[in-house]
Order: sequence, then structure tokens, then C-alpha cells
Amino acid sequence: MTTPAADGQPVPTCYRHPGRETWIRCTRCDRPICPDCMIVASVGHQCPECVAEGRRTQRPALTHFGGSQIGEQGYVTKILIGINVAIFALTLIFYAQQALFGSTPIHEWAAMLGQTFTEIPGQPREVYVGAVPGEGPIHYGLDGGAYYRLVTSMFLHYGVLHLAVNMFALWQIGRPLEAALGPARFLALYMISGIGGSVAVAVFSPFSLAAGASGAIFGLFAAFAIILRKLGRDVMAILPVIVLNLVLTFWFSAYISVAGHIGGLVTGAICGLGLAYAPKENRTLVQTLALGGTLLALVGIAVVVTLGR
Repeated sequence: MTTPAADGQPVPTCYRHPGRETWIRCTRCDRPICPDCMIVASVGHQCPECVAEGRRTQRPALTHFGGSQIGEQGYVTKILIGINVAIFALTLIFYAQQALFGSTPIHEWAAMLGQTFTEIPGQPREVYVGAVPGEGPIHYGLDGGAYYRLVTSMFLHYGVLHLAVNMFALWQIGRPLEAALGPARFLALYMISGIGGSVAVAVFSPFSLAAGASGAIFGLFAAFAIILRKLGRDVMAILPVIVLNLVLTFWFSAYISVAGHIGGLVTGAICGLGLAYAPKENRTLVQTLALGGTLLALVGIAVVVTLGR
């Protein structure tokens, strides 16, 4: 039941709650709304339906580099860490203590290897170049068609310390970089940088069985420095970290893949430049071309090098 207004017209009632009288109307659809249905807008108040409609038609907010702001949650970083930990746990299940401190048969199958070689029984420091059936265990590299190693090697680690150091670095650098780039661009950067490290191993250290997320992480370091520079922020937040890791890489070169680290660093820098300095117009297209072109170039280098051996 409604009461008449001073001019004889009935007092409007909320369109969602007919028993509630109100003189307030939605600024978008002009329907009467009660205090429970009022949602503050930039001008006046709107009803729930108009607010919901506005959210459906509103373009999602993007980061400075065109990525989704869902990257602030760090989902890709967490998933990558989870995959690395899960694969390490798998090696533990099958090889127990051997996996805690070093190599396993899984590493021999999936770590990065550019050149196929055959072990010589009783001579651990000597190998036959290429596949020599009947002489000893054969390890097929890229030249033997094992191109899967370009990716699988990124998720293997030689022992728990190797895993812990890399996952701590990924946690520290991955979250802010994913927030800046968005999840899709961040994942592409990570994967391409890791592949860049693998290709560098194939070119410069073809007999090494290299593994680890280090190449991808070095790529994140380089890209983060470029992103900070583009945003006008102090790059000294990351440069000392890069320098320190480079010093450690060369200092412990007997145990660390120098080629993998440098390859990831250079690849990450190239990708970072493409992501950070793509023009606002057609930004996604330019970034896609930069990342895709880098990936194609890496695959091309890997194929040319392995076919030439």
C-alpha cells in the first residue's frame, strides 16, 4: 500500500522491494530504489542490475604492459614452483637418497644434452662421440632427435639444495614480474628464457648434462631490470643480484652451467625489451611478434647446430 504525495501522486516504491517507499532513483535506468538497493556510483546511485551490467560491459583493467591484473595474485609463479617441486618429489620416490644430492637416470634421460655420446665402460672421463651400439650406454642429445630436452631440463634439479636455491629466487623475482606483465606474458618470458639457456648449452657445452630452472630465472632477472628501467624506477634493486649471480656462475663454473645462465640472461633481455618497449598501439601484436620471433630463432639455432654435427 502506498501513501499519496502532497500533489496527489502516490509515493514511488522500490522496484525490488514493492513495500518500501522511496524518492531515490537509479541514475542509469531511473527506477526507484530503496537504501538497501542503492550502490554508490561516480554520479548518484545505481541499482544492482545496472551495476552488474556495467561490469559486464567494462573493459578489464590492464597492467602498464598490457597484461591482466590477475598477475598480482602470482598464480603462474606458484604453479611453476609446484611443478618443479612435484618433479623433484617424483625423482625422490624412485631414486630416494640418490635424488637428494645428485643425478639420477631421470636426469640422464631429460637433462639438457646437445651432442649424443656413448659411455665407455670403466672409463668415466672418456666417451665415444655419437651413438656406438654395443660399446656402452648411449645418451641421445638434440642431434639424436631428443628435442624434448630443451624443455624437460628446465624442471629438473640436481639435489635438494639446487632446487631450494632456484625456487627461492623464482618466488622472489617471479611475483613482482608476473604482477607487472600479467600471467600470460610472464609465462611466455619464463619458458622462452629457459629454452634460450638450453639452446646455449647445446651450442657451447654440447656434452654437458645440464638441468635446472636457472636459465629461466636469469632471463627473469634481465627482464625485470628492463621493466624497472621502463617504469623509471631504480634498477639498483636488481643489478647487484644479477652481478652477484654472474660472479658465482663463473666462480663455480665446474659445477654450474655457464652457457645455460648466460643464454637465459641474454634471451630474457631480448624478450624484456620486446615486452617493455612495444608501442601502446598494437602492443599485444608487437609483443607477440617479439616473443614468437625469439622462440623461432632459438629453435632455428638448435636445429641448424644439431644438423651440422
